[in-house]
Amino acid sequence: MAKTLLADSHRRDFRLPHTARSFDVLPGPDRAPALLAELAAAPCPYRPAGADLPLALYGAGNLGRLARDYLKTVRRDFVIAIDRDAGRIALEPAWAGLRVLRPDEVPADAKRGVRLAVSVVTAPYVPLETALLADGFTDVVPFYDLAENFRDVHPLSNGWFAAPLAPEDRDNTAAVLTRWDDDISRAHHLQFLAWRRLREEWSFAQAPVANGDRFFIPEVARVLRDDEVFLDAGAHHGGVIEAFVRHTGGAFKQIAAIEPDPANRAVLVETLRRRSPQDARITFFDCALSDAEGDAAFHDGLDYASQLSDTGRMRVMRRRLDSLGLSPTFVKLHLEGAELPALKGGRETLLKRRPLIAATVYHNDDGIWKTAAWLMETLPDYRFLFRAHSWCGTGAVIYALPQERGA
Repeated sequence: MAKTLLADSHRRDFRLPHTARSFDVLPGPDRAPALLAELAAAPCPYRPAGADLPLALYGAGNLGRLARDYLKTVRRDFVIAIDRDAGRIALEPAWAGLRVLRPDEVPADAKRGVRLAVSVVTAPYVPLETALLADGFTDVVPFYDLAENFRDVHPLSNGWFAAPLAPEDRDNTAAVLTRWDDDISRAHHLQFLAWRRLREEWSFAQAPVANGDRFFIPEVARVLRDDEVFLDAGAHHGGVIEAFVRHTGGAFKQIAAIEPDPANRAVLVETLRRRSPQDARITFFDCALSDAEGDAAFHDGLDYASQLSDTGRMRVMRRRLDSLGLSPTFVKLHLEGAELPALKGGRETLLKRRPLIAATVYHNDDGIWKTAAWLMETLPDYRFLFRAHSWCGTGAVIYALPQERGA
């Protein structure tokens, strides 16, 4: 990475600051469709952000590290990384040799000369953008909006923009909104849609973003039993499995960990075997869940963004959950956009075993209504919840809980 700041010699397009909207009251099943109507067809004033200016990164946490590696993969440089905890971060081996500064250490001409990609989704974006603009930065964008420009070489899709909703899409989305089990779900679904459609940051005072309990919200955690068969598809490095073991106190029947990326799987196996070297209850699979069998292109080496994609050079086996011979009582899917095909490929298993389900829905427009509608139409006597676990339209998870597992 380059270590010198570049002069402000580029002419840039004017970029509107993003706007926020807050609500004091949760949307009920009658109010939610009206709010949907407000955002369904309105024009979006934003578009993917280009890399036509020198780039800088704001935030050096988990997303900042992914952003750093992402830019290297798409052969783009950045001139500086900015973080409020720059002193500590600059000492980390992962940032060795790179210029990491606090915001107050960045020269004024540098603030005017870069496109600052914000690599933070654990806090609201708009207040952060407002503060950075007030501090002298003149071009601030969400990192995922920048990533949208490189989808032809990198499949990361967290920055997708939803098109205006056609009448069928609007009707189906409205139907899903009325079928959520609680008003928090309606609030979080609308918050997700507002960012995806308009890049507006909606928030509901009585439905804060659930930052810390992804996949184990209280409604799930309180009904876990000591005989769970946990299927973790998209197991990555095992963080969710470790959380599952903590939540069950180590009392479970079986874990099936599915991770097709070879590098991720190596870390996963080493991590879990180091923690529990003699635990024969954990089984590892190197396939990718889908609704069809057979090999397919897979883009590996992208950390938690590795996925089935035509941009990939390796091949992996696609398997239907129904063909794996598993009897899960809890299914977690984080598949970078392949969640709905994976669900369809497990229809018989889901109907027979009636597991708890937690599926991410923020990687493509299946999350607008298609994944929720399929679950709602396929699984009788289930409760359905939608939770946003981070900002900028990310971290959205659908939870399906069988009624017999308790209220």
